Amino acid sequence: MFPMRQIGLILTGVCVALLFLALTGCNVDPLYPKARRPKGPAMSMAERPGGGGAPGAEIRVVDRSEVDLVETVVTHRAAYLQSLQALRDYYRDHGYVNKQSWADFELFGLQKVQTFRYVMDAEIPSDQLRPTDTIPEADALYKRGMKLMANGGHGIPIFYREGPMIEAVAVFRQLIEKYPTSDKIDDAAFQLGEIHKEYLHDQESIAVKWYERAWTWDPATPHSARFQAAVIYDFRLHDRDRALELYQRVLREETSDWTNVCFSKHRIGELTREGRTARAGT
Repeated sequence: MFPMRQIGLILTGVCVALLFLALTGCNVDPLYPKARRPKGPAMSMAERPGGGGAPGAEIRVVDRSEVDLVETVVTHRAAYLQSLQALRDYYRDHGYVNKQSWADFELFGLQKVQTFRYVMDAEIPSDQLRPTDTIPEADALYKRGMKLMANGGHGIPIFYREGPMIEAVAVFRQLIEKYPTSDKIDDAAFQLGEIHKEYLHDQESIAVKWYERAWTWDPATPHSARFQAAVIYDFRLHDRDRALELYQRVLREETSDWTNVCFSKHRIGELTREGRTARAGT
């Protein structure tokens, strides 16, 4: 047994040694393990091409509008995610287990990064797109996105997995951005609305934008986009007037789902009565 004084001196010496290592730039990560990460070369932001003070492609900003800047950010976000997914798939397909683990770890970290919708219109493609062409590559992306949604537990909340859902968002966006004339763009927009509505926290305002793109791009879209948007405006955003307008459009333009039609009729009656009562009260 060491006397208490000797134990104190030992602990003090250890602390001083660790402080010295940290101040001199030595790697002290093994002494303070954080996340379980694969072994391999890593770079700081300053060492990455274009990051920090390192040489790289400099993005010059001269009198560019906010929307232009936000569009640049959104484009680079999507390109980064898609490139990293492609790299991960390459390593997986070629049996490079260690490098695949690095890419998987980076993807996991990227999914946890909080992003912001600085300008809503910069994040949603133009409402002027039209689904006119059958494009096999776009069909394959849509099929992949649907598979990712299934892997993420779509329709089975108890099995929800955030990673595949976020990856599905990137795939559907890639479909729309690369193949804007594909006859799958309204389908992809509807599924993006579903993901943002059901699985991503506080995403109602962007979900209704995707639903709106689905029926704007294809007024005859087979999906219940107007009804789903009406429900969000009604119960989550509490915009009674917009919800009432969309429920009425369901009765005119989305009559294939009888359950939705009946619910829309019911809510039109309730919202109309609530409106009359509110006007009478004033």
